[in-house]
Amino acid sequence: MDPLTQGVLGSAVAQQSANKKNIIIATLFGFLSGLAPDLDIFIRSNHDPLLALEYHRQFTHSLIFIPIGGLICALIFYYLFAKRREIEFKSVYLYCTLGYGTHGLLDSCTSYGTQLLWPFSDARISWNTISIIDPIFTLPIFLLILIGALKKKKIYTRISLCWIIGYCIFGVVQKERAKDLASNLALSRGHTNALVDVKPSFANLIVWKSIYSNNNIYYVDAVKVGLRTKIYEGSKINKLNISESFPWLDLSSQQAKDIERFRWFSGGYVALSNKYKNRIIDIRYSMLPNEIKGLWGIELDSLAGSEIHAKYVFNRERNINSIKELFKMIKD
Repeated sequence: MDPLTQGVLGSAVAQQSANKKNIIIATLFGFLSGLAPDLDIFIRSNHDPLLALEYHRQFTHSLIFIPIGGLICALIFYYLFAKRREIEFKSVYLYCTLGYGTHGLLDSCTSYGTQLLWPFSDARISWNTISIIDPIFTLPIFLLILIGALKKKKIYTRISLCWIIGYCIFGVVQKERAKDLASNLALSRGHTNALVDVKPSFANLIVWKSIYSNNNIYYVDAVKVGLRTKIYEGSKINKLNISESFPWLDLSSQQAKDIERFRWFSGGYVALSNKYKNRIIDIRYSMLPNEIKGLWGIELDSLAGSEIHAKYVFNRERNINSIKELFKMIKD
């Protein structure tokens, strides 16, 4: 999730645990601790572009690391801020651990993937019930915890927690509705054994991206599950076939290993770009949910040595028309 959402969720949970005297400091410590797990973005390498993908949302986001992450935050904030205000360390540790603990769980609600069970499993858990940025979810929480801190009344915090739980439940319900609609679309095409996956599109829970495969082809569509339902048929693309797309690739080379690392990161949803000859894209993400325009990918070089890594690339296109079209889908 975006940093503001991570921070305000950490604040909401920490604020609920504080007494009236400490409510402001709990709000602050919960907010900062809610951001802390994303410090793993600084784990990167100029030599290995995919290292950042492997470590982002890894150990700092795991369930087993929560008390450790909370302790690190508590030690820093206690000696920098709380000690001089005569706030007990155990209270600081509680606020920080609660704030820290919300981060990985919230990230798992998105489709990006979070290693909640590290080090016991490297599975990237993604429940696909909320968009990675959703102001409808975030802004009410922000306003309620701000009012709660200023007025020093936890009733506003309780309302924010009810909103969080209610919105998450709504996301689960919408996901199931979207999955049913997308499954029926697959059946209408004669694809009887398709395993359909759905993910919320940008900043809403009304229009969802649908992905499924049949005969080594990915089908990408959009489904709307508002007061009435609607299907926006989309695109299709062949699954990645390394031997066909890269006959020159040495399967023992670093680039071949990087393909498998990127496949793991992308949950298997990888394909050869239609636009760039040697680019492999993650088809899960695009601004329009019924399009296949990978926001990121890796690029191979046929002239690279066996120890050279694949290049990690971003789609830098900024298409305002896609944003307008998405919101037209939502309102239609």
